[in-house]
Amino acid sequence: MDPNRAFGEMPLPLFTPAPDDVAVAPLRAGKSAPSYLADHRARLRDRFMQGGATAMPDYELLELVLFRAIPRQEVKPLARRLIETFGDFNRVLTAPPARLQAVEGVGPAVVTELKVVEAAAQRMARARIMHRPVLSSWESLLDYCHTAMAHREIEQFRVLYLDRKNVLVADEEQARGTVDHVPVYPREIIRRALELNASALILVHNHPSGDPTPSDSDITMTARIAQAADSMGITIHDHLIIGKSRELSFRSEGLL
Repeated sequence: MDPNRAFGEMPLPLFTPAPDDVAVAPLRAGKSAPSYLADHRARLRDRFMQGGATAMPDYELLELVLFRAIPRQEVKPLARRLIETFGDFNRVLTAPPARLQAVEGVGPAVVTELKVVEAAAQRMARARIMHRPVLSSWESLLDYCHTAMAHREIEQFRVLYLDRKNVLVADEEQARGTVDHVPVYPREIIRRALELNASALILVHNHPSGDPTPSDSDITMTARIAQAADSMGITIHDHLIIGKSRELSFRSEGLL
């Protein structure tokens, strides 16, 4: 294949656009994209390959993702609409499918493409910490937690299970809740720790508001888990609350 040919100008089997995945009227079957669209896509891809994503605004990076889902249509208006709706690139990727499809021009192919990119980002971040000593790669752990949780619209509670050498052996979602509450069951957390033969835990949950300041219920719940863990000889290394742009450590704040 000619490396200079713009990719995605013909439908890819896995991501063939659904009928509603168009921002403007569809072209006749077999008709190629107008030259101005092909030129725009080629220029955008070239800028990305030469300078990376750092200098690109969110909507242009999103355009690159949408090119595959909508091969022969202009996607800039849709990219801008998604950014305006959700706020930034990360929030677009992590938005629930139902909310994405409520945006004009978004159909199953677009949702699939966005969720594939989201899953890839999370898997890459997770690979940097799984089966490795967590306490010696703390920054990678924080990066993973932010990638996986910082832009969620509902609270999510995760438990990281560590062995005797503080190697991460399991990362599991314990519960999901609402925008400001998530149900947590200390007994289930400890039961799972015993199943995994874990010696230590790191608790993590997000605050969709963006502010990682712990609530009274966060503090009470953490104390209950710590008490249950202590009775079984299991250490709680930390409880991290993930906000939009920063995190809070119970250990650093003297709350654990």
